[in-house]
Amino acid sequence: MSQTTTQTATTEVNNGVNVEALLGAREALDAAPEAAQFKWRTTCEWVNGTHSRSTISSFFGLGAEQSRDRTFSVESDHPEVFAAEDNAATPVEIVLSGLASCLTAGVAAVGQHRGIQLHSVKATVEGDMDIQGILGIDDEVRNGFGTIRVHFEIDADATDDEIKALVAQSQKRSAVFDIITNPTNVVVTAN
Repeated sequence: MSQTTTQTATTEVNNGVNVEALLGAREALDAAPEAAQFKWRTTCEWVNGTHSRSTISSFFGLGAEQSRDRTFSVESDHPEVFAAEDNAATPVEIVLSGLASCLTAGVAAVGQHRGIQLHSVKATVEGDMDIQGILGIDDEVRNGFGTIRVHFEIDADATDDEIKALVAQSQKRSAVFDIITNPTNVVVTAN
């Protein structure tokens, strides 16, 4: 983390986040909590081997179906060391990317709300995994990550303590951090 001077009251902060709209949404949802119930979704189709493509185009929220102006796609594969074609990032790398993206978005939003001008934010995320579990070598080894480390390099008009508080608040409000660090009920079906 780098340190520059503390933000002055006369300087306009613009991190590209519409905090007023977010606070307005928070107020509206506080008055109508049923509208805060969202369902996020993706559809994944197998391409070949370990290569798959997920598409994301709609979600449910604010009491109704919501559609986007375009469909997003995320591809996944495995590297050649797993006898795959390495067409895309692995699913676990996508999870790490989701965590980094969620925390970074939080840093921008919280920074905007607190009047902290950001100049650059870089999150590096690394996860340790013993693949003996997923390969069926040792049933006692967990399939997932043992430890995940997130390191931020932030250049902002803020003190080191303000930057640490900014990152802590982002972590506290991050949906992906919560998903990774707390148990989630997952129901898998097939027909």
